[in-house]
Amino acid sequence: MTTPRLELRLPDSEELAALADLAAEGLHPPEEMPFLVPWTDQPPAERARSVLQHHWLRRADWTPENWALHLAVFAEGRVVGLQDVSAEHFAVLRQVGTGSWLGRRYQGLGIGTEMRAAVLHLAFAGLGAVEAVSGAFDHNAASLRVSEKLGYERDGVQRFAIRGRPATEIRLRLPRERWAAAARALDVPVTVSGLEPCLPLFGAAAGPEH
Repeated sequence: MTTPRLELRLPDSEELAALADLAAEGLHPPEEMPFLVPWTDQPPAERARSVLQHHWLRRADWTPENWALHLAVFAEGRVVGLQDVSAEHFAVLRQVGTGSWLGRRYQGLGIGTEMRAAVLHLAFAGLGAVEAVSGAFDHNAASLRVSEKLGYERDGVQRFAIRGRPATEIRLRLPRERWAAAARALDVPVTVSGLEPCLPLFGAAAGPEH
């Protein structure tokens, strides 16, 4: 996928290593934890290793009934972060979830909005999804702003124990109609290439219009 500033695709081995190194540099202030699984609390080398392991695990255990596409995000040829889209029983539910992170030096530049707009275009226009879901802790203002721009509706809250403390996640839902309206307003052109032969792997063999 490409947008005016970004390219999203599966990384090769060297690019995946660069993505792991970016995670090792740190993704957020140490006093904050934006992730349900606090993997960024690991020391830098272990944090980098976990990026490699998780990427290869999700490639290896892919099935049309349970898949997660982990895309490296490139800006001006440099790896800047990760954007994923995932689903269980997509052929039946037509629902996807998304998650992402950016290297700290690339945050605050509008990249987060553009890369999620790209993957939502893949889900709705490419795969024929009927809704997307996401979530962010109530202290993660940047992620919540991105979701608001893209048309997500708040869909309740859920509490978790993170680092031994209570944390409140705001659940978010994006129906297809709200995505279409927000995409027109945001006007981020997205080009998807190479999808057609992969549709059966997503449980979307009939294509988005059928």
